[in-house]
Amino acid sequence: MMLRWLIASLHLLALAIGFAAIWMRADAFGRRLDADGLRRLFRADAFWGVAALLWLATGIWRAFGGLEKGTSYYLHDHFFLTKLTLFTLILVLEIGPMRALIGWRIQRGRGVDPDTTRAARYRRVSLIQLMLVAAMVFAATAMARGLGAG
Repeated sequence: MMLRWLIASLHLLALAIGFAAIWMRADAFGRRLDADGLRRLFRADAFWGVAALLWLATGIWRAFGGLEKGTSYYLHDHFFLTKLTLFTLILVLEIGPMRALIGWRIQRGRGVDPDTTRAARYRRVSLIQLMLVAAMVFAATAMARGLGAG
């Protein structure tokens, strides 16, 4: 019982961290990307990454680790499948910003100013991801109330 509570709490904490981090990353992408701006962006992105990993680990454990209602329940719940689809979309959208930010970090480490001309595009991607995270909350609460059980 205590483990279920702890993992569920960490899952929700990941949501809070992720929501704030992706908001801060979108904001940072929209600001001047000098040395301070890049540090702010990289810090927000690091929190976004930590949240995503925590979210994924706790989510998999909750759904498929025998902690909650059981794998069969989740795989037959329409809102769970919606939640998975939204999370997958977030991950697919993350490919561009992630590749760019890895490259920018490497360039900064070499003392080179990165080409940040695509920052506005990555800001839009981050804002879309923010909306998808919000949609996941609606799917999760519907799922928790048994609205999608098939």
